[in-house]
Amino acid sequence: MHELSIAMSIVEMAQEEAELRGVRIEAVHLELGLLSGVVAEALLFSYEVGCSGTRLEGSRLIVKEVPIEVFCPACGAPKVLTSMQWFRCPDCSASTSEVIHGKEMIVTALEMRDECATTHIGSA
Repeated sequence: MHELSIAMSIVEMAQEEAELRGVRIEAVHLELGLLSGVVAEALLFSYEVGCSGTRLEGSRLIVKEVPIEVFCPACGAPKVLTSMQWFRCPDCSASTSEVIHGKEMIVTALEMRDECATTHIGSA
């Protein structure tokens, strides 16, 4: 299960940031594309396991799924696919293989807490 190694990398990155800023991480926000090859449920479970016994224990991993968006050559415009098995424009049925979005796996924000307040770093 490669989700565990991905989760451990996220935990490590967040721990480094928490130590650098002297804060506690409340939540990690992640954009996850449907074509990323990562199973969101397995990543969520792995994140909890990875946080156990660390400064991130009790923090949340908030996953925002990114739909598959392709460029339709016939329409000349981006289109969101309705199925990941059918790479055809949902409007004109033209075949397409140019993926614009859907492969992402990006940490977009960290929710941090110090003694005074909660801070958001990044754009979520």
